[in-house]
Amino acid sequence: MDFSADSSYLQVSTGSYKRQVYEVPSGKQLVDQAVIDRITWATWTSVLGDEVIGIWSRHAEKADVNCACVSHSGINLVTGDDFGMVKLFDFPCPEKFVRTWL
Repeated sequence: MDFSADSSYLQVSTGSYKRQVYEVPSGKQLVDQAVIDRITWATWTSVLGDEVIGIWSRHAEKADVNCACVSHSGINLVTGDDFGMVKLFDFPCPEKFVRTWL
């Protein structure tokens, strides 16, 4: 769960592997992708979204990557997976099957 930098939006990852964005404080779901794409996030802990497509290996299943967190500087992303691996990526990581640093 992450707040936008201005605290106007909240993003969550659902149990059905969907990224959803809500307006704060109304709780109204935001569905306009053009608006979502312009949001600057204060934090990033989602394993879902165009910004993190590269964390998924070719043969990964949806449940394989369990957690993600972007560094305070906003340039690195670390993930944890079902296999006990911790992996370091550049952030954003929008290209599929990128090289990991760990």
